[in-house]
Amino acid sequence: MQELLDSLRYATLAGYSWEQPRLLLLLPLVPLLFVLRWALARRRRAHLDVAFVAGELRRDWSAALRFVPDVVLALSLGFGIVALARPQRTDERVAQTGQGIDIVLVLDVSASMELQDLRPNRLEAAKRVALGFLDRRRGDRVGLVAFAGNAYSLAPLTTDYELLRENLQGLRLGLIANDGTAIGTALGVATNRLRDSPSRTKVCILLSDGENTAGSLDPLTAAQLAHAYGLKLYTIGLGQDGVVPYGTDENGRPRFVETRLDETTMRQIAQAGDGRFFRATDNAGLRQVFDQINSYEKSEIKQTRYRNTQDYYRTYLYWCLGFWLLWLGLKNTFLTNALED
Repeated sequence: MQELLDSLRYATLAGYSWEQPRLLLLLPLVPLLFVLRWALARRRRAHLDVAFVAGELRRDWSAALRFVPDVVLALSLGFGIVALARPQRTDERVAQTGQGIDIVLVLDVSASMELQDLRPNRLEAAKRVALGFLDRRRGDRVGLVAFAGNAYSLAPLTTDYELLRENLQGLRLGLIANDGTAIGTALGVATNRLRDSPSRTKVCILLSDGENTAGSLDPLTAAQLAHAYGLKLYTIGLGQDGVVPYGTDENGRPRFVETRLDETTMRQIAQAGDGRFFRATDNAGLRQVFDQINSYEKSEIKQTRYRNTQDYYRTYLYWCLGFWLLWLGLKNTFLTNALED
């Protein structure tokens, strides 16, 4: 009984999806049918003029009872239309199969990343492209390591991409007080993050613009250790070799410094880690590098949707039949006026 009463609540009706929602447009036509029947009957009905003395004609509330059968019939028709529209509720469950890959981004934040052969400087260009790479990940866990003279893990492996964006945007020059380029140490920190990962594919992407000048771990040894734990290493060499712009002097004139990348070591690291080395000498080249890596390292996450649809038309069909039977019963009572029919 409670279920029948709950079916009449507005919140219940609003919560349904409808298989045939257009049939609900017929509901306003139900009262119009009775208005039309009344108008046609009035035209065909014979009239008898009777004169009444003023004040002697009384209105009795019981005269309104003759409309009860029509109201009951209208309710029966209305509930019948609702039942035909097939109210439903769908419970959708998504099952995800497949496993994402685990990626650690290792970014150089040493002083040389302030050089401006990439705009506005090497670090900001690397951050922007790394953020774009992050936007393309779906279901992959990503971690973040920053290094200069030392290396630190800033974010664990996570799918909280908003947290990763905040950490990436927070990278700045001077973040690590001990300046230098500890590539081997950075690879060791990344390996510690990934070595216990259950993922079948573990990737480390190293971005640096210099040669190893700090840390106690040799970069090639660190790469071999990473490969032993199943890591695939991609290395990206940032910037141009030679004379590049570096800020302005006290008179506002551009300054230039000479820089070089130890490309040989970066290639050896990638080769030891069964990955690839890329050289990015400008912003467009850096974007292309990340596009290539993104095409190589894509996880396949398959989603299967299970839809369980439950019909509720029977409830309204019961209301329809109940009011129909009640109307048939009322047709044989005093509520039906023979003169009105």
